[in-house]
Amino acid sequence: MGDMSNSDFYAKNQRNEGNHAAGFGCSVMELRSLMELRGTEAVVKLQEDYGAVEGLCKRLKTSPTEGLAGVQTDLDKRRELFGKNLIPPKKPKTFLQLVWEALQDVTLIILEVAALISLGLSFYHPPGQTGGDACGAAAGGVEDEGEADAGWIEGAAILLSVVCVVLVTAFNDWSKEKQFRGLQSRIEQEQKFQVVRGSQVIQLPVSDIVVGDIAQIKYGDLLPADGVLIQGNDLKIDESSLTGESDHVKKSADKDPMLLSGTHVMEGSGRMVVTAVGVNSQTGIIFTLLGAGVEEEEKKEKKVKKPDGAAAMEMQPLKSAEGGEADEKERKKVSAPKKEKSVLQGKLTKLAVQIGKAGLLMSAITVIILVLYFAINNFVLEKRPWMTECTPIYIQYFVKFFIIGVTVLVVAVPEGLPLAVTISLAYSVKKMMKDNNLVRHLDACETMGNATAICSDKTGTLTTNRMTAVQCYVGDVHYKEIPDPGVIPPKSLDILINAISINSAYTTKILPPDKEGGLPKQVGNKTECGLLGLVLDLKRDYQPIRNQIPEEKLYKVYTFNSVRKSMSTVIKLPEGSFRMYSKGASEIILKKCSHILNEVGEPRVFRPRDKDEMVKKVIEPMACDGLRTICVAYRDFASDPEPKWDDENNILTDLTAICIVGIEDPVRPEVPDAIQKCQRAGITVRMVTGDNINTARAIAIKCGIIHPGEDFLCIDGKEFNRRIRNEKGEVEQERIDKVWPKLRVLARSSPTDKHTLVKGIIDSTMADQRQVVAVTGDGTNDGPALKKADVGFAMGIAGTDVAKEASDIILTDDNFSSIVKAVMWGRNVYDSISKFLQFQLTVNVVAVIVAFTGACITQDSPLKAVQMLWVNLIMDTFASLALATEPPTEALLRRKPYGRNKPLISSTMTKNILGHAVYQLILIFTLLFAGEKIFDIDSGRNAPLHSPPSEHYTIIFNTFVMMQLFNEINARKIHGERNVFEGIFRNPIFCSIVFGTFAIQIVIVQFGGKPFSCQPLSLEKWLWCVFLGLGELVWGQVIATIPNSHLRFLRRAGQLTHKDELPEEDVNEENEEIDHAERELRRGQILWFRGLNRIQTQIEVVNTFKSGTSFQGAGALRRQSSTTSQNQDVTNVSSPSHVSLSNALSSPTSTTAAAAPSTTGHSSCECIP
Repeated sequence: MGDMSNSDFYAKNQRNEGNHAAGFGCSVMELRSLMELRGTEAVVKLQEDYGAVEGLCKRLKTSPTEGLAGVQTDLDKRRELFGKNLIPPKKPKTFLQLVWEALQDVTLIILEVAALISLGLSFYHPPGQTGGDACGAAAGGVEDEGEADAGWIEGAAILLSVVCVVLVTAFNDWSKEKQFRGLQSRIEQEQKFQVVRGSQVIQLPVSDIVVGDIAQIKYGDLLPADGVLIQGNDLKIDESSLTGESDHVKKSADKDPMLLSGTHVMEGSGRMVVTAVGVNSQTGIIFTLLGAGVEEEEKKEKKVKKPDGAAAMEMQPLKSAEGGEADEKERKKVSAPKKEKSVLQGKLTKLAVQIGKAGLLMSAITVIILVLYFAINNFVLEKRPWMTECTPIYIQYFVKFFIIGVTVLVVAVPEGLPLAVTISLAYSVKKMMKDNNLVRHLDACETMGNATAICSDKTGTLTTNRMTAVQCYVGDVHYKEIPDPGVIPPKSLDILINAISINSAYTTKILPPDKEGGLPKQVGNKTECGLLGLVLDLKRDYQPIRNQIPEEKLYKVYTFNSVRKSMSTVIKLPEGSFRMYSKGASEIILKKCSHILNEVGEPRVFRPRDKDEMVKKVIEPMACDGLRTICVAYRDFASDPEPKWDDENNILTDLTAICIVGIEDPVRPEVPDAIQKCQRAGITVRMVTGDNINTARAIAIKCGIIHPGEDFLCIDGKEFNRRIRNEKGEVEQERIDKVWPKLRVLARSSPTDKHTLVKGIIDSTMADQRQVVAVTGDGTNDGPALKKADVGFAMGIAGTDVAKEASDIILTDDNFSSIVKAVMWGRNVYDSISKFLQFQLTVNVVAVIVAFTGACITQDSPLKAVQMLWVNLIMDTFASLALATEPPTEALLRRKPYGRNKPLISSTMTKNILGHAVYQLILIFTLLFAGEKIFDIDSGRNAPLHSPPSEHYTIIFNTFVMMQLFNEINARKIHGERNVFEGIFRNPIFCSIVFGTFAIQIVIVQFGGKPFSCQPLSLEKWLWCVFLGLGELVWGQVIATIPNSHLRFLRRAGQLTHKDELPEEDVNEENEEIDHAERELRRGQILWFRGLNRIQTQIEVVNTFKSGTSFQGAGALRRQSSTTSQNQDVTNVSSPSHVSLSNALSSPTSTTAAAAPSTTGHSSCECIP
């Protein structure tokens, strides 16, 4: 679609070139060539060809201040001529393509081949049917009432079941793709942009922007189209997505006015006229070029990815399911996954491969044994010659053996695993939308279940982000509530009102409430809204002042950024001199003040000791009430000589303070409860904020992040950096390790601090588990921390586009309690997979052993190929649907996180798997070797080729399926709970699948006949089968009573996936530049050191306990290991496991030592300066 529409589009343009784009002063092509210029070239071209930006606006029939009129006919005409702001998405795969992909599964191909051979041979009748006896046992029973004609049924049935499996897989992939596109479009619709139309500023969906629109751009925006800057304040753009240069590019109307779509605004604000949208914008052009390239790439990738086995094949869609906005670079990045493989995927791929290998081995042995047995029996013991006319019959036998072998393989390979993961994730993601979590990367949902730490922003996440001014200090008086305007000195009041109205983004407004009696609507920066609210509370209005000095007349603006932590605006006064208004964090602005307005509104000297007093008497009390303190100040400059505006340090000093405002941002009512849930669930919540330390501590106590009297750390960014950096100023992991375990509040932190903290926690080897960290962020500067974290949450309402871009999950309601829901869903995904595994592996173990031993002892599998495929269908597709859609319960939040290296199969699960397997095997073998006596029927063992199905084997098959059905109910609980029926009716999918499977089973047994090798059973025999199946539930209770501690050997079994999961983190850290060979080498080294150290440590422990098991022994060990750990550091051997062990052993001493100096954790309101 992309290429088609583009070429039509260009054709249209060519026609329009002649008459200059039907009434507009420039054509698409002219604008495109204009946008390819940069810097001075662009300025010159604009001057010469268009008469600067104003001329360009005239040609595009738009006003630089009022924007387009917004008439529908005009907008449609613009869309027709210049294109829509949409980049056509890549075509989704058709259903047939998905079917074809599903057919690529190795096991299915083997089965298809076997079935075709079997079909071919069944139609081939050897000449000279007389020689029946001559072929010996081989020909036995072929002539039974034309049974030979029915030989094709088995082959056909296998093909049919293959078709079923393929269609189910394809349908699943297709619905997943569809869901994903739905999600994508939802993300795209949510992206809005501010545009001026008919001199009103409105929010438009990005796709509605047209050429000629005047767009307002501000800090944190992702530019939706190409444009030329009309007016800008201190604008800096990150163009790395297009140019790859990471330095921020300064933009100004007179030096470099070109703004490109897909780039990020890192600082400042401004207005631009849109000159190119959609496929004609710079990003669009790249995508158009990619359009052809992407498909080529995919073909190549497919070829490469094939040999990875069935499991990896089906895991593929998960990894490439990367979300992103419409005009994003995401699609180019898809090939390089954003983060290391998710915990669960790593474990599952490993498990699937291991089981697959075991299955392959079993099936190969089965085939070999069958063939050898047949050959030895016929040609050695019976001494029969090989007759040519008998060859087809022999081959038919071999094919039958081959099919039995393949079915063992089919049952062994858990191809339902990837399916279960996909269904579970897709289901969760869909349901999480209702819980206000918009998931952009599927695996984030599951990683969230393992989270051990959450670093949360304060403003807007823990608080409501409705700022209201509640206290102020003006004219030497501290008012505990907003005073009557009459009591404030008139001079001070005038300056204050001007300072607030002019020195704030003009996009920030307070609008009348939507509903009668509601609160006024705050638009734009919330802190500024709080200050504008103060202006309204003082019975004044900010709009007339802004109308008098519109944005174009502002002489110079120093916009807010994380370094300055203040904003200043310079205006030219009528008599020619300059005045600068500043506002910002009170302690930062007060440092720069040399005067303050007194009780009559005249400036008086403001000495350092006055500052200290002010901090103690005004700022700290405000902060202890949880208020954010903002200082408003001003400075006058002479007109001659004009100050050097670029010399910021000299401009932003010598200010005169006007007023200090205390702004309240109340804690969200549901947050304390959510935080308590997190703490119960073993997740540490840390608050990382840019606010003053006292404010931060007050809010943290209100939220329940810290409780008075506990041992914790509340420090600010300065102190944090002092503690974690060495003399050279480098961050040291050991130093971070001393800080982060107790850190609960980090105040006045810069974005780098946030990133350092997150990286420090993730890289830490102190705890025995690697920490899994979630981070919330809304600002552009949070991007690095969001990307670094295991799961990044961006705010849907307050978040900037940059933050959303870097995140994994978008919180559509900006609420911390939605994060708790995400944790619950994540744990639920993990548990669903475990439930499915427990069920699946039981069936695997039993089916493989039955088929294997049956084949070896009776030369024929008791479970036929088609029956196996049906069992496979129940246990893979249906069970994954049934068990993967269990809704989460609050109980999930009452346990600690699993951690990254806990094995996928816990000891309880291993106990269940082995226990149920034993029950099923005993029953099936009893039925197989004594069933004919119990039920008084003909034995089905050693039946000749093509003989009719026997009642004996039908009973075995039926009992087997009944046991699976009832075991599926057992599988609903994996932590050894007794009541397996709890909440079963909350999951209608589960109930319908169990009953549906039961109904189909009845049909198969009673009417399946030859294709399913079934003989109809009487009611009595049916009841026996169901009774034996019900035994599973009773047996489940028996297993639950066996305590795990008696089953030491199970610990080993559950560690299946643990082998080389560990080094992943070390290796995956900064490995972009390390090539694979080197990586393997490093992994080898790490593994080797780990092994060595484990042995050393174990020996050490054993020796110590031998030498004296008293407490002194333990103390000696502690000392010994801490010395060894120091030596380790000296010799610089990378041995995290050793250090962590010695840390763990010496923990009582080390924690108390760390605790001594840092007694900042008490609720009194004093803090480290």
